Amino acid sequence: MNAANIEDAATTGETAGEIAYRQIRRDIVFGTLAPDTRLRLERLKEPYLVSVSTLREILNRLASERFVVAEDQRGFRVSPVSQSHFREVAGMRELLESHAMKEAFERGDLEWESQVVAAHYKLAKMEASMEAGDTGSTEAWKRYDREFHAALISACGSKALMATHRGIFDHYLRYQIVAVIYRGEAAAKEHRQLLECALARDHRTASRILSGHIRACVDHTLDNGLLRS
Repeated sequence: MNAANIEDAATTGETAGEIAYRQIRRDIVFGTLAPDTRLRLERLKEPYLVSVSTLREILNRLASERFVVAEDQRGFRVSPVSQSHFREVAGMRELLESHAMKEAFERGDLEWESQVVAAHYKLAKMEASMEAGDTGSTEAWKRYDREFHAALISACGSKALMATHRGIFDHYLRYQIVAVIYRGEAAAKEHRQLLECALARDHRTASRILSGHIRACVDHTLDNGLLRS
């Protein structure tokens, strides 16, 4: 946590613990804290600027979200990755996102459409940059990917569904980061198709494209040996 984080906390009213929670969670999702890394409280308190007791609360919270494993008498470590868990997470994402898209497509208004278009514009620009050989923007690319899929379902009308999807998506995103998954133009084309379906309110086609989008990512990862358990 840096000075900017502390200033943000003061401005927004968030506690240092909440800021540290979000940063540790982000560091796990985006691979700064790699799978199976031992999380030693004494070593973490300085970079995240919170006490050992606060860190313990944060790591227990992350354990309940399955980003961290709590080991009796041995402390905490970042959750490992596995092919079976990746498939499980992918299946849950497909189920939740397909249902949420159906609701959003039925409820969405002009404001929702503009959010989807704007989110896709940023993602498409980043995908074009990646396709041109920019390999240093992986985190920004995946952040825009997450924002686009979140925008697609943002009009679903259920905060609980959105929150559940966000948690599952971050587990899925973690696998994409760990395995450095990039399918290039194929994925970019699927994103364009999802945008078109959203504007046409065509949930059936969107659901089919989403299914192929997710399953192709899993198959690409496992068939090419990109995920090491």
